[in-house]
Amino acid sequence: MLHVLSKLWWVLALRGVCAIAIGIGAFVVPAATLAALILVFGAYALVEGVLLLVTALGNHRAAPDRWPLLLQGLLGVAVGALTLFSPAVTALALLFYIAAWLLAHGVLQIIVAVRLREELTGEWWLIAAGAISVLLAIWLLWQPQAGVLAVLWWIGAWALVWGVALVGAALRIRRWARSGSARAFT
Repeated sequence: MLHVLSKLWWVLALRGVCAIAIGIGAFVVPAATLAALILVFGAYALVEGVLLLVTALGNHRAAPDRWPLLLQGLLGVAVGALTLFSPAVTALALLFYIAAWLLAHGVLQIIVAVRLREELTGEWWLIAAGAISVLLAIWLLWQPQAGVLAVLWWIGAWALVWGVALVGAALRIRRWARSGSARAFT
């Protein structure tokens, strides 16, 4: 798995930059309409799904280790496409949609991080990002009556933390790839 990620570390960084942009947008333009939230979320899920598929399919030698990345990518493409092609979804349906995506995404991210533990140290960035996704999903499912603005802010906060974690992990993976040592993660 580390070999796949080290060749395509920039894809991980790009995913992080996209998430940071979404997070900043959620706070800078808090009065965004529900339609804009739907389209922004759909676009992000779709782009991240495609980038995950690029990562998973980018190195055929790591075939057994790439299934969590493939599942994350397929899930992102499916949820993104469904969101973009049916934007008339209600706010509550969108909330459950996002929560389900965050839950599956977070669990799969933790699986990726645990698999990386066998190859390096410092994978806590990815574990933390996955755990934050799971916690946000649980909160959204537990508090569905929270307003759209509150949900937007929570998603924005998640996207900022998630993006920073991904960029941090990407830079560490790049450093590892250049040095050839897992010590780059300590």
